[in-house]
Amino acid sequence: MIIRPYENKDVDRVIDAWLNASKIAHPFLKKDFIESETANMRTLYLPNAETWVVEAGGVVVGFLSLIGNEVGGLFVDPEFHGRGFGKTLTDKAVSLRGTLELDVFKQNPIGRRFYKRYGFTEDHEYDHELTGERVIRLTYAPGNLAMPAG
Repeated sequence: MIIRPYENKDVDRVIDAWLNASKIAHPFLKKDFIESETANMRTLYLPNAETWVVEAGGVVVGFLSLIGNEVGGLFVDPEFHGRGFGKTLTDKAVSLRGTLELDVFKQNPIGRRFYKRYGFTEDHEYDHELTGERVIRLTYAPGNLAMPAG
């Protein structure tokens, strides 16, 4: 497992990981929203965020994007779930920023379970403007009970 800074050559693998993970984590999102966000990944999100990728066997299998201490996205291709890639990326973000904040869709039990195990706490809920879905705002502060390695 290698974590390294995102490079422009990684864009297709990053988007593939995001799409594959979104299919199982966000089946409630409409096709037009996913298409719009795919375009935004290329032109808006990745160019304006600090992104780290994780590789397995020389292939990018996941990523984490930061804007300040905000986690804009953490996605690992489902084929690689449960192998510590998400935790390792989150550990990297904590090492860089300390306290982290993020939003997770209420209907995303995979993400919610991961963040709870890591030690994130719920702050509040609100309606996501573009989808109308409920979102939960989470915070991680150093010293929170983190999940074991692995």
